[in-house]
Amino acid sequence: MKPLTKYAVPLVAAGLIALTGCSAGGSDGSGDSSSADRQGATADMMTETQPPDEAAPSEAAGGGSDSDSTQKNETPGANRTAPQTRAVISTGTISLSSDDTEKARFDLQKVIDAHHGTIADENGSTDDDGNLRRVRIVLRVPIGEFDKAMTELGEVADLTSSSRSSEDVTTQVIDNKVRIRAQEKSLRRIEALLARAQDLSDIVSIESQLSSRQADLDSLKSQQAYLQDQTSLSTITVHLEHDEAVVEKKKDDGHNAFVAGLLGGWSALAVLGAGTAQFVGALLPFAVLLLVIGIPLAILVRRMRPRRISPDT
Repeated sequence: MKPLTKYAVPLVAAGLIALTGCSAGGSDGSGDSSSADRQGATADMMTETQPPDEAAPSEAAGGGSDSDSTQKNETPGANRTAPQTRAVISTGTISLSSDDTEKARFDLQKVIDAHHGTIADENGSTDDDGNLRRVRIVLRVPIGEFDKAMTELGEVADLTSSSRSSEDVTTQVIDNKVRIRAQEKSLRRIEALLARAQDLSDIVSIESQLSSRQADLDSLKSQQAYLQDQTSLSTITVHLEHDEAVVEKKKDDGHNAFVAGLLGGWSALAVLGAGTAQFVGALLPFAVLLLVIGIPLAILVRRMRPRRISPDT
C-alpha cells in the first residue's frame, strides 16, 4: 500500500497535464472564435448601456470639474479684491547759489537724468557777456525717486532753502473711479432707451440727458487723468542764482544803511537847530533889554567925555 501511495500523486499530476494539453490543442480554432464573440457581445452591451451621446458630455464635465478644482487649488483667493495702493501728490522747492552757475546747471541735468526726470519748464537770465546768472527749473520725476532727487539736487551747489510737501489723495482716486463706472453704466442705459424711443419729445429729452451725462463723464475722466499724472510724477522747482546776486543784495543793504544814517544825521541836525533856536529865544529878551538901556547910556557917556582941542586951533 505504501509504494502505491508513493507514486499515486506524481501519476495523477502527469495525467492532468496531458489532459490539459490535449484540450488546449483541440480547441485552438474554436477558442479564438469564442473569445472574439465574447468581446463583441461585451462591446454591444456597453453600447446599449451607455450611449455615445451621453458618454462624451460626462467625460467633458468630469474633465472640466477636475481642471476647475485644480485651478481653485492653485490660486486660492483669486476672487479677492486687490488692496488699493496709496496715491500721494509730492511737491518740493529748492534754492541754490553757486559761483559757477554753468557747471551747477550741468550737474543739475545729470541728477535729473539719473532719476529719469523731465524738465517741464525752464527760464533764466544772463549778463552782458552771455554768462548764466540765474535760472528757474520745474522738473518732474517719478514719485518713487522724489526723496532721493531732493537730496541730490540740494547737494549740487550751496543750499539756500528747501521745502517739500505731500498730499494723500487715495480717497479721491477711488471715488473718481467709482463715479466713472456708475456714469458709464448710466450712459449705456440711456443709449438703450434712446434706441427704443419712438416719440419725438422722448427722443429730445433722452438726448438732453445723454449730453449732460456725457459732459459729466468727460469731466470725471479729466480729473482722473490729472490725478494719475500728479500721483505718478512728483514736481520739484529749483532756483539757481550766481553768488554775485548775493553781493548785490549786500550792496543794496549798505546803500539802505547809508540812507538810514543820512536820515539819522538830518534828524540830529534838526534837533541841534531846535536847541539853538530855543537858546536864542531865551537870550532874546535880555538882548532887547541891553539894547534899550545900553544905547542911551552909550550916548550919554560919549557926550560927557571932554573934547580934545586940535593943535591947529
